[in-house]
Amino acid sequence: MTAVTTVCLAVLVVAGLLCLVRLARPGSLADRIVALDTLLVVTVTGIAVAAVRSGSGAFLDALLVTSLLGFVGTTTVARFMERRGP
Repeated sequence: MTAVTTVCLAVLVVAGLLCLVRLARPGSLADRIVALDTLLVVTVTGIAVAAVRSGSGAFLDALLVTSLLGFVGTTTVARFMERRGP
């Protein structure tokens, strides 16, 4: 199981770096929001893999809080963009 979680974490690190590259490139606000949301999903998945690797439920609270904050943040930014217009 350790080898599988190590590979998963390596893939998540690469995905996170690609999200950071997308954030650094010039683009529209929507592109950056999608990159941030994807980075949040990668982070939540990394926390889940760490929870599986450790066999402890201590990470699950952090997983839940991070997911909820990400949802609220994405919803808030979407409302801001909707009111702002094209």
